[in-house]
Amino acid sequence: MGMDGVDGMEQLTVSEVTRLIRTTLELHVPSPLRVIGEVSNLSTRKHWYFSLKDDQSVLGCVAWVSAARTFGFVPEEGTEVVATGHVSYYGPQGRTQFYVSRLEPVGEGALELKFRAMCEELRRLGYFDEDRKKPLPVFPRRIAVITSGSGAAVQDVIATAAQRCRAVGLVVLDVRVQGDGAAEQVAAAIRRIDRDAARLAIDAILVTRGGGSAEDLWAFNERVVADAVFTCRLPLMAAIGHESDTSVIELVADARAATPTQAVMLLIPSADELTGQLDHLDQRLRLLVKRHLERHRQRLDTAARSALLRDPGALVQRARETLAGAAGRLGRATTVHARRRRDRAEALGRQLEAVNPRRVLKRGYSYTTTAAGGLVSSVGDVRDGDAIVTHVADGSIDSVVGRAGQPAGTPARGKTDQMDLFGADR
Repeated sequence: MGMDGVDGMEQLTVSEVTRLIRTTLELHVPSPLRVIGEVSNLSTRKHWYFSLKDDQSVLGCVAWVSAARTFGFVPEEGTEVVATGHVSYYGPQGRTQFYVSRLEPVGEGALELKFRAMCEELRRLGYFDEDRKKPLPVFPRRIAVITSGSGAAVQDVIATAAQRCRAVGLVVLDVRVQGDGAAEQVAAAIRRIDRDAARLAIDAILVTRGGGSAEDLWAFNERVVADAVFTCRLPLMAAIGHESDTSVIELVADARAATPTQAVMLLIPSADELTGQLDHLDQRLRLLVKRHLERHRQRLDTAARSALLRDPGALVQRARETLAGAAGRLGRATTVHARRRRDRAEALGRQLEAVNPRRVLKRGYSYTTTAAGGLVSSVGDVRDGDAIVTHVADGSIDSVVGRAGQPAGTPARGKTDQMDLFGADR
């Protein structure tokens, strides 16, 4: 609150003065103001701080980051712009500043500058990447056409579609294609068609309009349209009706055409061309069937000339003769093999018979075993009184050892003289 001085004048604090200045400026300086000038000393670290100047004065400016994001471009030093905003006073630094809410380039190339800035941002975000773009349908059921319902472009589309193929349907959405609100209407139509595509049996979208100046076509360079195209799931073609320039929507779209007529020719197949293709396929199919039948006819003729079909009994008879011959050869081979086995068995039998111990016994030899069956090969194998068994050709003789250990050549009492089976003949 002010105080009276010695001379009767009211005394104000610094804060009171700054508030007075700010209030006076905001109440008495029109708002919003549009100021034209050249940009200098621009700082864009977060909020934008810069100056607008002409050949006589400099005006300090600030743009909060929320506003700066909407500018669509970053001006270079000396770029002439139109800034929209209001004047106020910033007490902490004692500055009168122009608070900018909108910034537009002016002069030659102003729209081109905004266009390049938009393209740079969208390219960095991947909006123009070719690998994300979808192929156009080969034979669409319906195509949604987003354009002005009263413009020449829609008439061109309808006429060309009727000439190409009447089987493909068109759904026309009437939107503004220039001026205020045009970009928002185009974007809303794209989102609506993409949402209802299955219900409406729509397979592609065409966004188009006739030619015009850069200002007339600017709606198709707005970010809201680019976003709608980027998120669209249907294949989308853009034909904005100018060949020398390119709009943002055409760079984001899956395909582009120079004119509405060209767009329809790319989207809708020609009925005449389809008929020609069908005729060609019909001829190819007929030729393939003819060749197939000819090959089978030749195979049938060859089979008819074969001996099997002319006289199947002869083939069976030859098979029987072959089988009989094989059976005969097998029988002979079996007989020869059996005879060889029999001769071999007989030879082996004779060899075994030659070494049969009983044949040796028949020649007068014998062998003696103990009562337990052990072979007696020496007088030391028995003792006096041991029972022994003497084996001869026709039986055995039981006896008892009377005197064991008698020298060879001396008959032992009570012991039968016998030939040694394992000795030499005497």
